[in-house]
Amino acid sequence: MAAMIGLTGDHQQLADAVRGFAERRDPMRAELLGLHVAEVHGGQGFGLLEQAVTLEELGRGLVPGPYAPTVLASAALQEFGPDEALALLPGLADGSRTAAVALEGRLDLRDGRISGSVEPVLGAEGADLFLLPLGGDRWAVLDAADVTVGELDSLDLTRSVGAVAVDGAPLPDGRIVRGPVRDLAVVLLGAEACGVAGRTLDDAVSYAGTREQFGRPIGRFQGVKHRCARMLIAVERARAAVWDAARALGEEPSQREYAVSVAGALAADAAVLCAEGNIQVHGGIGYTFEHDAHRYYRRALTLRALIGRGRTFESAAGRLAVAGVRRPMDVEVGEDGGLRAEIRERVSELAGLELLDQRARMAEDGWVVPHLPRPWGRDAGPVEQIVIQQELRAAKVRTVPLGIAAWAVPSLVQYGTPEQRERFLPPTLRGEIMWCQLFSEPGAGSDLASLTTRAERVEGGWSITGQKVWTSLAREAHWGICVARSDPDRPKHDGITYFLVDMAAPGIEIRPLRECTGDAIFNEVFLDAVFVPDELVVGPVGEGWRVARNTLANERVGLTSAFQLGGDLPKLVRLVAELGLADDPLVLAELGRLACDEHAFNLLGLRATLKQLSGTEPGATANVRKLVAMEHGQRVTEYGFTLLGAEGALTGGHGAELRRKWTRYMLASRAMTIGGGTTEVNLNVIGERILGLPR
Repeated sequence: MAAMIGLTGDHQQLADAVRGFAERRDPMRAELLGLHVAEVHGGQGFGLLEQAVTLEELGRGLVPGPYAPTVLASAALQEFGPDEALALLPGLADGSRTAAVALEGRLDLRDGRISGSVEPVLGAEGADLFLLPLGGDRWAVLDAADVTVGELDSLDLTRSVGAVAVDGAPLPDGRIVRGPVRDLAVVLLGAEACGVAGRTLDDAVSYAGTREQFGRPIGRFQGVKHRCARMLIAVERARAAVWDAARALGEEPSQREYAVSVAGALAADAAVLCAEGNIQVHGGIGYTFEHDAHRYYRRALTLRALIGRGRTFESAAGRLAVAGVRRPMDVEVGEDGGLRAEIRERVSELAGLELLDQRARMAEDGWVVPHLPRPWGRDAGPVEQIVIQQELRAAKVRTVPLGIAAWAVPSLVQYGTPEQRERFLPPTLRGEIMWCQLFSEPGAGSDLASLTTRAERVEGGWSITGQKVWTSLAREAHWGICVARSDPDRPKHDGITYFLVDMAAPGIEIRPLRECTGDAIFNEVFLDAVFVPDELVVGPVGEGWRVARNTLANERVGLTSAFQLGGDLPKLVRLVAELGLADDPLVLAELGRLACDEHAFNLLGLRATLKQLSGTEPGATANVRKLVAMEHGQRVTEYGFTLLGAEGALTGGHGAELRRKWTRYMLASRAMTIGGGTTEVNLNVIGERILGLPR
């Protein structure tokens, strides 16, 4: 299923149909123009989200003509227009009339007559209706006979803009629209920007996969691969933001403004970034006039100019963040057939138990990892998992903190023997066993296939010798999950076996590694002929890479949602207030940029969940979120630290607690883009596994 703003199968079908119209340059159809218009006004009765799905596809096709200003005008009339103006909707919905819209400038209204000029006006040439600004949130609806249209040179070679002059035309009150039309423009033009971004990403990836230089496809070069991966991240963020803004338009003003601000900050910039990246990947041919790359670039730049400056939207988001505004990320699961009532009753029983009894019951009944099969979980599908999370949170019942075990348990469930499961899973799920992970080595970090720790056959089991590093909590752990090379004659991923190692076994030496914060959470672990009996081999001998991949996959999911070192946005907002910087416009703008970042990666998680609930594949969304979240944490921390100014050079003296806290955040945050796969490795993964670029 192709990635898009919409989430459901119905949205995919709509997008497929629109793509066909776009390829035929035939978008001015009543079934599309009136998608968002109520049936009573001659439309199809859907919503603005469906129109956004449509405009995304039309942006992909770089479709010319007045489609975008026409649907923007009809959306404004329907949402904010007086009764007299609503009579204009049927003509806009069936395509018999087209509209033009100006988003900047201001006409003068005096004594019921309107005068002045505005430019640029999108779709001015040949339009029947004109939606023009009066200042603030007031807009005039004029007929073609009331205005004079002048031609302007348009940066976008596929769609014209014009200048419109009005000289004393009468404007009755029934032709004045009052409402935030610019919010609608951010959603609809932002959706078109997402289409431009997605198309230019696809074009760049296609070219990178086939264009050869130095005897190989250029997509194999890491610089090209990482550029394309960054383009995908921008596209996913933009789609999520526009989707959220579309659903927020009917909400209370602060929620609407927050969502629209994020979309305004991200969508058009994503189109420009991807269009620029497409030209860069194509090289000289992409810079020629004959190639389409510059046409998409021109459309992207035009959309950004029309939507407005990203910094303005970021400042608005910063102001709202300081005021405590956040967008809720709750998932509404709809009708659940009594599931919620049943779970609420069971959770209520859990809430009444003492802690140890509560944990025992949670482990026994499958509440700790409910998605796992019974008896270790509850075989819970996406809906039940969401309901369980919501009800546990509402009852203030904390699930058992598994730590590293959250990555090991699924591998034991899938590959462990019945004896291994019975021995390790119940106490682990009760929180009685602490685990560590013996994977990384000094010469094999993300590249586990290069590990050199040896496992040699001995009577009754295996003797493991080697060195592991970056092992969190090794001194506290009771057991470790360990991968070692059991067959040195087999290449790379073959010949690796997955073991369970008793951390108190003879031959294990643990040396703490002091991190740059001064702490020693990480450790080096030396294994010198450590005996591991056969019954502690997980999965087939020599097939440990398959088992390890299951563990690593669970690690990435866990890190995506929980791994957060350094500062976060709420801490940064508090710091800004403590330093008396909440009214500084430069600080607000930067804070807003970071608020947009935070909101975008939260939306990626929400959209991945909603896609699963609707039965569609999450696609790139979940993979991108980990990288976005980790880099966001670093940016927040770095900016918070810079706000300390020269005092950041100190850790003592007056105000020492604040400085120590942010210095520690700063130092700790460097681990965020290393743990769980470095940024560079994750960009390679996105480029190769998601975009399909050559390895």
